[in-house]
Amino acid sequence: MLFKNTFDDSKIVKEIYNSAKFKRYSVFMIGVFLQALAFNIFILPSHMVFGVSGVAVVFESIFHINPAYVIFLGNILLIIASLVYLGKEVTGRTILGSILYPLLVQITAFIPNYIDLGDTEPVIIALTGAVIYGFGIGLVLKEGFSTGGSDVLKQIVSKYGKKSMGQATMYVEGIIVLAGVFVFGWQSFIYSVISLAIMTILTDKVILGISHYKTFQIITTKEKEVKQFILNQLHHGVTMIDSHGGFTGDRRKIMLCTVPTKEYFLLKEGIMHIDKNAFFIVTDTYEVKGGSRKKELYGVN
Repeated sequence: MLFKNTFDDSKIVKEIYNSAKFKRYSVFMIGVFLQALAFNIFILPSHMVFGVSGVAVVFESIFHINPAYVIFLGNILLIIASLVYLGKEVTGRTILGSILYPLLVQITAFIPNYIDLGDTEPVIIALTGAVIYGFGIGLVLKEGFSTGGSDVLKQIVSKYGKKSMGQATMYVEGIIVLAGVFVFGWQSFIYSVISLAIMTILTDKVILGISHYKTFQIITTKEKEVKQFILNQLHHGVTMIDSHGGFTGDRRKIMLCTVPTKEYFLLKEGIMHIDKNAFFIVTDTYEVKGGSRKKELYGVN
């Protein structure tokens, strides 16, 4: 059940994204640039197939179509799908990245002509590309952005197929990677699977830690407002735990909440926006069981 707005929590998400714009957009640009660079120098020549970029690799090999065009068209179609199935708020954070990524792929397409990898082992090339690409994705997500692509499909499969994001990722990426087998063979398949694993780990590491969830323990004088923000804007549950200070003996509440790693940024900034003096601890959480989808973890008190 959502709280009645005793204060306007709906503006907090906008204010978070509007704060420190120059820094956020600069890091975002660097992240997208690294992805585009890794695609042209390492991923395309190695025939690694994953995500919309993987579809572009396949089309370039079979039909000799410019990869940037395929990525752009694929992203536009997925933006439309996101609007229909995920709503304006989710879609809004993917539009800029969805357009900028193929644009930078096109702009940086000439760079491989000036880089001679010589006799470098193909597996080294593939792994290097995965590291740079994964680091770029992490920078983008850390600042609250997304480059869209297959992430949109994963969210749709997760939402309507009632699957976890891990399962949705396995289904979506599995189909794309398997398609690459018929075009490039099993070596490409092995490189793609290994690269996906590396990128997933590195992306989470850049954001914070390597787990799929983060658990927050929060102590704040503005319990009601923080609780309202978590329930109304992030749509996750929160548990209130009675406690008292070891030194002062004051009685207070500890707020316990677990969110997907991708939402770490929003919750952290939301807490600080509401109460700059709030104290909170964030820990990696490797498995979460129980609870309904809407109440999401620990229920609603």
